[in-house]
This record gives sequence, structure tokens and C-alpha cells, in this order.
Amino acid sequence: MQEAPTTVVGGTGFLGRAIVRELVEAGRSVRIAARRPHLPDWLEAGDRVEAVACDLRDEPQVAAALAGSGAVINAVSLYVERPRAGLTFEAIHVAGAERLARLAREAGVSRLVHVSGIGVAERSPSAYVRARAAGERAMIDALPKAILLRPAVLFGPDDAFLTALVRLARLPAFPLFGRGSTRLQPVHVDDVARAAVRLSGARPLERRLFELGGPEQLTYRQIVEQVLAHLACRRHLLPVPFAAWRLVAALLAPLPSPPLTRDQVILMQQDTLVGEDVGTFDDLGIVPRTLHDSLPACLAAG
Repeated sequence: MQEAPTTVVGGTGFLGRAIVRELVEAGRSVRIAARRPHLPDWLEAGDRVEAVACDLRDEPQVAAALAGSGAVINAVSLYVERPRAGLTFEAIHVAGAERLARLAREAGVSRLVHVSGIGVAERSPSAYVRARAAGERAMIDALPKAILLRPAVLFGPDDAFLTALVRLARLPAFPLFGRGSTRLQPVHVDDVARAAVRLSGARPLERRLFELGGPEQLTYRQIVEQVLAHLACRRHLLPVPFAAWRLVAALLAPLPSPPLTRDQVILMQQDTLVGEDVGTFDDLGIVPRTLHDSLPACLAAG
């Protein structure tokens, strides 16, 4: 009897690609579901991977992507809204999450892992964070046994986080968010992928909420210093008030893919750390790697 596939919704994104690879390495059958689906170029003969079109706004497409699935991992993420194209936080992170959970329940999917983020709050000044929180609630309302997975800021090869720091390192002075005192717990994308795969397995833990952060709590300044040291690049660290960053984000907002958004500035004003009374890497038997040890591989191209 052929194994039912694990469907990775958003399987072509940064985290989604890592999850797909982890599933394949675990010997599982995989279905990549994305708006623009394609198979990874590293596949080998015998790998059981298929790709299907799936837009979370399209109910028939979502239903078709879920049909016959043994488990589902929702790794869809939208960071910049494109209202003219119908790509809004509400449409993807709230309505899309509800639709996915409801159709998964109707399809008899027994395991659904929903990726969100640490720090979600329905009263946040960030529209993105509010939508993520509302999406979690919609997911649980539709499928109470869904597992919520909240990673801290992700890093890895060809990521957005470290790549942005390398770009800033080319400036004569390195601009900090405020004084660089915001505390983060950066986590390697492959460690989060491994956790998502384990949680989607046949024997998930009883916990339904997991927050995943790296082994170190670092200030933004400390992260910048580590990156500069790896690059052997000496730069003056320049504190920049958050009001100035909000102005920069406003000026960049009209761009199709702005390098900085208002929501990102808001997120950089608050600590992003694993909370209490939640599932962690310890519950999954995973030892996350440090940022320092990962920099050589992550920034090899730099």
C-alpha cells in the first residue's frame, strides 16, 4: 500500500523548501503545493515528490491539494501585501488558514502543522502580526487538533535576514535599529524544518503549541558584530532611531518588493524570544545549531 503524501503548502518558499528536503531525506512521500509549483532540482531517482498548484484563496485548488494527504504542513508566508493582486494578510494568513484547516478536516487529514511566528498578538500595531494571530485562532477553531509552530527569526543559506546584514555591511557605517538592544533568538531554517517534519509524523506529541528559537538569546547588535567579524569587516555601529526607520519604510512602501516594511520595523522594536509553557526543541529531541557556528556555511557565497 502506497504511503499517503505529506503535503507542504508553500513548499517552494524559504522554509517550505527546507521542509520538503527534510521529508525526502526521511524517506517520506511529498506533495509540494504552491501558487507557482515546481520540483526541486536536487531530486534523485526514486524520490516520491509531486508538485501541484495551490492558491490558498482558491477553495477547489486547496481541496485538490489536500486530497489523499496523510499530513499537511502549512508553510505559506506573505510579508508584503499586494492588494491589487488580492494578496493581503487577511486573505492569506486568516481566511487562507481557516480554509486550509476546514478542508483538511473534511478530507480526513489527521495531522496538520501550521507555521506562524513568535510574538503573534491580535492587538499588535503590526497588521502582519495581527493577521498571524487571527490566523492561528481561525486554524484552531476549524481544526482544534492542529499543531501551531512558531519559529523565531529564521536564518540559513540565501535567507533574507543574513543577506540584508551583508548588504548593510557594505556601507561606511552600519545602521542599527535603535541602539541594537532588541533581543532575538535566531534559529536555523533546517532545524525548524526538522521539527515540522517530526510534528507531522505518525506519533505527534500531546503539546499543540511549539515555539522554536536558537540556543542563544542575542541582541541585534551582537548579531551584527558576529556577521561583521565573520566578514572580517570593521564598521562603526550607528544607532538610528526607530522613527527614522519608520520614515524609511514609508518611503520604500510604493516599491513592488520593498527591502524594509513598516511591519518589519515594528517587529524590530520588540524582543522575539521563546516563551514559557510551550513546546520547544527539547521536547522534540533536536539540538539547534548556533548562529556563530552556522555563519561559514550560510555566508559562503558572501
